[in-house]
Amino acid sequence: MVMREAFYGCRRFEDFQQSLGMSRATLGQRLTRLVSEGMLEKVLYQSRPARYEYRLTEKGRSFFDVLAAMWRFGEDWLFRQGPPARLVDRESGDEIRPVVVDEHSGRRIDLRRVRVELRDGTPLDAEARKRPDDRRRTRRASQ
Repeated sequence: MVMREAFYGCRRFEDFQQSLGMSRATLGQRLTRLVSEGMLEKVLYQSRPARYEYRLTEKGRSFFDVLAAMWRFGEDWLFRQGPPARLVDRESGDEIRPVVVDEHSGRRIDLRRVRVELRDGTPLDAEARKRPDDRRRTRRASQ
């Protein structure tokens, strides 16, 4: 929720608190965690009294891809009457419908075409774990 508000343009503690309606202590803990994780940076904007803004870092901005995918899921599955808000391209004014694509092929990712494996090539999918695999047997024998 804090990251969502940061993407909406919130930067100051009071603005986050007003938008989210959470206690100062809880918000403080969440902002501290996001700063320590490198998602936000805390920047002094007033020295007396000390006041800070929380700005998205490069890592934080890259998290928008995750939020956009979640947004699309919500649009497709959570709202019978349509979503209450939409994403819009700032330049064209066109509605944006996020999809997750492979950066190498440009194709939309389809679960039916994906398998998960370790860097050494060992498959992690359930079907592969059920059947004997020469590579896995070889590795176990050498241990």
